[in-house]
Amino acid sequence: MPFGPLTTTSVGSFPRPTWLAHTKRNQLMFHLEGDALKEAMDDATALVIREQEQLGLDILTDGEMRRTNFIFHVAGQWDGVDTESLVPKKVYRNREANRVVPRIIGKIARRAPAAVDDLRAAKSHTKRPIKVAVPGPMTVIDSSFNEFYDDEEEFAFDVAAAVNGELRDLQAAGADVLQIDEPAMTRYHDKVRAYGAKALDRCLDGITVPTIVHLCYGYPGGGALQHQYQYEGVLPLLTQTRISGFHVEFGRNTFDPKVLRLCGERIVMFGCVDPGDSPVPSVAAVERRVGNALDYLNPKQVWLAPDCGLMTISRALAHEKLAVMVEAARRLQAAL
Repeated sequence: MPFGPLTTTSVGSFPRPTWLAHTKRNQLMFHLEGDALKEAMDDATALVIREQEQLGLDILTDGEMRRTNFIFHVAGQWDGVDTESLVPKKVYRNREANRVVPRIIGKIARRAPAAVDDLRAAKSHTKRPIKVAVPGPMTVIDSSFNEFYDDEEEFAFDVAAAVNGELRDLQAAGADVLQIDEPAMTRYHDKVRAYGAKALDRCLDGITVPTIVHLCYGYPGGGALQHQYQYEGVLPLLTQTRISGFHVEFGRNTFDPKVLRLCGERIVMFGCVDPGDSPVPSVAAVERRVGNALDYLNPKQVWLAPDCGLMTISRALAHEKLAVMVEAARRLQAAL
């Protein structure tokens, strides 16, 4: 493994400073426009990098300070995606959730890099490793309204080709770790089996840096947990791909950690802290949670992270939760 045992990191997003943006009805609202907004985003990126260094995280992110949407910050730059004329769609299987989403109006094709400037901005403020996240094919499909493709597998592979181009450019620009966000995989195991695993593998052509797939089973902000879907249904399918590892959520779920044996020797980015607006756990509680995972995994393959992004909570709460996670990691490392 290229990193030490119990490496600490985050999923990606951090709370925006109140002078930059606020969240209203799950929509991110920025307070500025044009050049002033770009300057504020750059300032917020520098700030969140410094905060992560002070916390002692090993692998940093840009906090996604420059993103208005974790999916369409990247996918919205592709041909075939209309992010202006949004339409309603029911999303999240077995949850009553309706969103207005972008339309797919033509063949997906990537025009130019979308997140490379974000990576460069982050790298300009630190010498520590940087991880960058991009949306995966199944999640792009689930979060858009398809008006063009007759074959969903063809749709997925066109998205995978676009994602692969982004990953290649991020790798060339110096990304130390890459992450493919695929919450939709945890809701549609049938589609993972049919084409999703193969599409994920297509994303990885030519990628040599560690690349993690983020498998999200619960949601911050009080969203219902999805215990009707289990990791047993998806991990064996994904071990047939070239993915370096898996991000799994154990901070707010009660899954049996023995399922982690299915990950083999790959990286396990172990979600050990609830990212929602819930009380800060004790260091001892996080230690116990991670210790249970270490009954089934080699510490050298385990990274620690929150379950999901932190953007829905306050900066103070995010800071406290990450501080507990880092302290738990240090105690466990000392005991190894």
